[in-house]
Amino acid sequence: MYFRPPPKGPEWGGDAEAGQAARPLYPMMLESPQLRWAFVRKVYTILSIQMLLTIAVASVVVFVRPVALFFVSSPAGFGLYIFLIILPFIVLCPLYYYYQRHPVNLLLLALFTVAISFAVGLTCAFTKGEVILESAILTAVVVVSLTAYTFWAARRGHDFSFLGPFLFAAVMILMVFALIQAFFPLGRISLMVYGGLAALVFCGYIIYDTDNLIKRYSYDEYVWAAVALYLDVINLFLSLLTLFRASDS
Repeated sequence: MYFRPPPKGPEWGGDAEAGQAARPLYPMMLESPQLRWAFVRKVYTILSIQMLLTIAVASVVVFVRPVALFFVSSPAGFGLYIFLIILPFIVLCPLYYYYQRHPVNLLLLALFTVAISFAVGLTCAFTKGEVILESAILTAVVVVSLTAYTFWAARRGHDFSFLGPFLFAAVMILMVFALIQAFFPLGRISLMVYGGLAALVFCGYIIYDTDNLIKRYSYDEYVWAAVALYLDVINLFLSLLTLFRASDS
């Protein structure tokens, strides 16, 4: 499971006591509605391309069996698998600093997406097709529903920024839980609990990041906004996959 990086877009501006001009709480306050909607469309276009790329790469790994067998049957393949798991975290470092520099940001984003797609494909390669289909359908339904709800709530003045600290604490708990499970396996029930809790946490992150997309990200932060939403969707899918796979075993 790929946990989220810290949010890039600041909600608060300069230090008033130091004489710095404070930035507005919401960058969209200084933008026309047309520019904000253009930004939203741009982010979701990038996110759609990321998801299509993930489906394509994962499908190749799942259906071309020699690819998956290479990663699990040879030392070189296993080493490459570990590298692909670590690679997204490595790519996030330069992406954090070059997220506004075109086209470097898009190239880093593509590398980030392909690396995660390989890991997702290898996870699916050794999972029943019914479990993958159930997880994918439920992920799509949840993402569309929560996105529509957040846009509806934002139009009525609701704000979800208060979720940030709680979701961050929940991710820390999930990380500790995952480490305990890795060294001291607790069985099928613990995996189901872990998958269910993780799914709830990333449902919260979908609401939180969609709210940030509407209100807080500036127009130049489209790559970072797409990364946040992409990780939410992928982590939700992997959480449901863990839950259903544990219940099916």
